[in-house]
Amino acid sequence: MSKKSRKKSSKTPSGSLTAKKMPVKTRATTQTRSAKTQPPSAGKSTRTGAKPASHKAASKRLKSSEKASKPAAAASGAKSPLAEGQKAPAFRLPRDGGNVVTLSDYAGQKLVLFFYPRADTPGCTREAIDFTRLKGDFAAAGAAVLGISADPLRAQEKFRDKHSLGIPLISDEHHEILQAYGAWGEKSMYGKTFLGILRTTVLIGSDGKVARIWRNVRVDGHADEVLAAARSL
Repeated sequence: MSKKSRKKSSKTPSGSLTAKKMPVKTRATTQTRSAKTQPPSAGKSTRTGAKPASHKAASKRLKSSEKASKPAAAASGAKSPLAEGQKAPAFRLPRDGGNVVTLSDYAGQKLVLFFYPRADTPGCTREAIDFTRLKGDFAAAGAAVLGISADPLRAQEKFRDKHSLGIPLISDEHHEILQAYGAWGEKSMYGKTFLGILRTTVLIGSDGKVARIWRNVRVDGHADEVLAAARSL
């Protein structure tokens, strides 16, 4: 065999190896390119993005609902409403004339507490006059009567003097007894909502327990109705 033919035959294997390697590189390059261009799977994106987003959204909704509910409860001062048969909440508050009144002052005696929104307004005036008119009848039934509002003492005394009221008037400017007896809460007038005194009357028995509660009182005939209830105890 000549030298030229041996050289040609020796190049042939290397040529065949080159031919075999080229498709491998081409396939690898093609797979790399397809991997780069292929979009991320939906499963991975859901696991990495959706959970934190939903958790944050839930926590925001929870916090916002807590913020919305807490101020409402705090503003209204709402507790479990006083119910008939429960022990009457104790109190110690100033009354007209500068004296102090406590629940214990009336231990063993029936007691009527009528809560009115504001001194010297039409409805409150009629109510206070009616209880004053029946003061002797309440005493005969073994019951004392106290009027309560958030007015300062000076306003209570002017109210008393102007209408010759014979019922002690208590000043609860900090709404302590009003809240304890459920006479402070949300009201509405002319489309507006606000916190204020709810016209309420509570009859306490000689045992110190709440015997009757009148809420959203209508003034006309109310004092007579309370007197009848006091007599029946």
